[in-house]
Amino acid sequence: MANPVFRQMLDKGDFFVVPGMQDMIATAVANKVGFPIVYGSGYWLTASSLGLPDAGIASYTQMLDRMATLVQTSNAAVIADGDTGYGGLLNVAHTVRGYEKAGVTAIQIEDQEFPKKCGHTPFKRCVPMEDMVEKIKVAAESREDKKNFLIIARTDARAGFGVDDALRRLEAYAKAGADVLFFEAPQSEEEMRRACEAFDLPMMANMADGGKTPILPAATLKEIGYAFAIYPSMTSLVAAAAMEIALRKLKSEGLSQTPDLPMFDFTEFCKLIGFQEVWDFEKRWAR
Repeated sequence: MANPVFRQMLDKGDFFVVPGMQDMIATAVANKVGFPIVYGSGYWLTASSLGLPDAGIASYTQMLDRMATLVQTSNAAVIADGDTGYGGLLNVAHTVRGYEKAGVTAIQIEDQEFPKKCGHTPFKRCVPMEDMVEKIKVAAESREDKKNFLIIARTDARAGFGVDDALRRLEAYAKAGADVLFFEAPQSEEEMRRACEAFDLPMMANMADGGKTPILPAATLKEIGYAFAIYPSMTSLVAAAAMEIALRKLKSEGLSQTPDLPMFDFTEFCKLIGFQEVWDFEKRWAR
């Protein structure tokens, strides 16, 4: 059975925030801070593990492995980016079953053509609405746990076809069996309100730092009508900025430590990543 936390939190109706995870270091830190749900970001997991852009280059097998590792590392329920389902209807069914078996609690599927692109980059193209409707129907039918394993339907139609077409698509996806709706890359608060007011299903906000959507406080997102928000790029961009500062300092001054840049305690991180269990094992069994 899928982790029921996501379903329970949606049913409760209180707005919540979901940080994006780009690697297992971020996941270990998120475990320390404590979040009931985290987001397996396709963009950032691809960037961190393969050094590639989110342009449909990473395969289903590679992403399944990454999501399974995230589930094993995280203390939280995992929402997983499933791109387009990695192909046609048969691929969608295979992807849903694989992700569910890996232990994720929800899969996000989008209506872009394959290969897809990041939702906040140019040259996106969408499949016909009818094709995505079939994908959502297949996804909903293919899962074993129809109560707790949730289907998130995302539309990228705003960029190429406008808000009205995006909302028509979301309506069709809702009727096809989606549990959560995802209007990707709205470009104003007004567009965000239109989407939330149009549907009774939970709406997901994508607070992608640096993207096309306004970054709004959680209280405002709640007032607009969103059920929750993901923050897929926050940890990655913060980490990249800190690494650049540290590397420049190392290059120019030959210093690995500087007062103006905090550094995580190494001993604490060893325990955070699981070394305490290794040490306890060795104390018991080492000869």
